[in-house]
Amino acid sequence: MESKDPKDVIQLLATEFNLPLNIVEKAVYSQFKLTAKTMAEGKYQSVRLPYLGRFHVLPGRLKRLKDAKRKNAGVGR
Repeated sequence: MESKDPKDVIQLLATEFNLPLNIVEKAVYSQFKLTAKTMAEGKYQSVRLPYLGRFHVLPGRLKRLKDAKRKNAGVGR
């Protein structure tokens, strides 16, 4: 059985392609950093990660999120 540990995957790729570990690590984690950044911006854009799928907020859920955000903003008044 193959290991699913990210450190093992990074080591395997670095060895296979003769690259430094830090370069491979940046490449592996960059897609997740982009996803986190996009989500943190609050624009609710969809993000597609190759081999993992598309991540998005469903329209009904988006409305509830925006309504809750507006409601919470008015609480401190």
